[in-house]
Amino acid sequence: MLLILFAAILLVGKSAEALADEQPKYAIIPFPAKLIPKEGKFIVSAKTNLVFNDGLANEGTFLKSILQNYFPKVIFQTNAKSKTHTIELLLDPSIEATEGYELYVDSKKITIKGKTSTGIFYGLQTLAQLLPVKSKDANTNLKQVSVPAVEIIDSPRYAYRGMHLDVGRHFFPIDFIKKYIDLIAMHRMNTFHWHLTEDQGWRIEIKKYPRLTEIGSKRKETMLAKNFDPYKGDGIPVEGFYTQEQVKDIVAYATTKHVTIIPEIELPGHSLAALAAYPELGNGTGPYEVGTKWGVFDQIYAPKEETFKFLEDVLTEVIALFPGKYIHIGGDEAPKTEWKKSELAQSIIQKEGLKDEHGLQSYFIQRIEKFLNSKGREIIGWDEILEGGLAPNATVMSWRGIQGGIEAAKQHHTVIMTPGEYCYFDHYQSKDVDKEPLAIGGFTSVEKVYSYEPTPAELSPEQSKFILGAQGNVWTEYMKTSDYVEYMVLPRMSALSEVLWSPKENRNWDDFKNRLQVLTKRFDSAGLKYAKHAVEAE
Repeated sequence: MLLILFAAILLVGKSAEALADEQPKYAIIPFPAKLIPKEGKFIVSAKTNLVFNDGLANEGTFLKSILQNYFPKVIFQTNAKSKTHTIELLLDPSIEATEGYELYVDSKKITIKGKTSTGIFYGLQTLAQLLPVKSKDANTNLKQVSVPAVEIIDSPRYAYRGMHLDVGRHFFPIDFIKKYIDLIAMHRMNTFHWHLTEDQGWRIEIKKYPRLTEIGSKRKETMLAKNFDPYKGDGIPVEGFYTQEQVKDIVAYATTKHVTIIPEIELPGHSLAALAAYPELGNGTGPYEVGTKWGVFDQIYAPKEETFKFLEDVLTEVIALFPGKYIHIGGDEAPKTEWKKSELAQSIIQKEGLKDEHGLQSYFIQRIEKFLNSKGREIIGWDEILEGGLAPNATVMSWRGIQGGIEAAKQHHTVIMTPGEYCYFDHYQSKDVDKEPLAIGGFTSVEKVYSYEPTPAELSPEQSKFILGAQGNVWTEYMKTSDYVEYMVLPRMSALSEVLWSPKENRNWDDFKNRLQVLTKRFDSAGLKYAKHAVEAE
């Protein structure tokens, strides 16, 4: 995996010491809240001792992996009593922020303190970026590398720092999902929003409903390019899903990276794959087929008791797999066409005293929320869940601009900002689209992402407290391969990470661009695909 992405030598034949002198001393992304340069450096060599207690075994293993990228044959001694030549990891309850850390480097010692193991893990990610960049082709039999002396006191600006990935349109293998989690962790982000169900594919095993994967995880083909009308398919079948054992493995892996996974099970719309598997849950408008083209489909779940029983059963199995407090239920792009014509839907509107079909969607989502709350979980939904009235405890993910987030925060609901203009990484990264891979449209440059301010100016200080943070979204209609996902994400993820971590007043685009030159060399070292032209200003 990418445990050692940030610990990497720019040119073959040069020593790590020489390269450390060439690159900027503190090319860290996201940049720390407080960094005080110091004179001198710490020399890492085979004599370096590692000090950490048993409660930090995971972080100690990560530290070893960083160092062994430079010294693959060295077995570093742990829990040594030496007072010099040591790297010490230390829990310190006096540190205020849960995810905060302090990193001290002088000629004798490196110390990383954190209130929690998470803070120490982030301190290690910073330490990795203080080491010289290493070419994958360079001689790894080094005698020593250096870390510049520094004092860093750091904690994130926002509690929620996330990246989304849609695996419904295109399925990605487990190794890539773990690699994606690595990238999230390396950028000191803490949340992976895993979009698991779609019109074009159901990607998670549900044991009580096997047809969800037997039928719903497969489509006969995919629309070729943007041939909507007349439709033209590529004739290539697509299939794939994650077993529950695979999901458990991925969740466990994310835990070692201090990343929480939020699963998304779409409802009441974007449910065509589920309806193809269980047509009785629809509004009588079948037959249904797993979607082969992109867009919004009229076919949505019927608001019948059988549907709620199905969704509660599905979510019960999902809850057992994901320990985090949030379950994302979608709620976006659910046309009301079928409900307007459905006698059942209209009878529920009348019986429940609802205003209209938007009120029926609110009723639908509130029933799901009540069930999830009874299981100790909370829901997140796209900003359409505002229509017809918010569920009592819902968190809103604002994607259609920022207005939904503003409205929800004013109602004292927690908000995650992800407006398309700044946070949709399926948009083109260059205005010269003819030179870019096919994308859904739009234009979102690295500079534009970096300019984003997640807390709307319209909110009062009290209302602003409801802005949890933001997230980058990766919808994969036109991303068939993991290489293409990497290209679309990097380095825009790097820009967003600094928006979410670093103090607003410390952000500077020109300085960020300079540090990004070093970070992209680390990408090169790790063999990552990224948009090399994208660091240019608009």
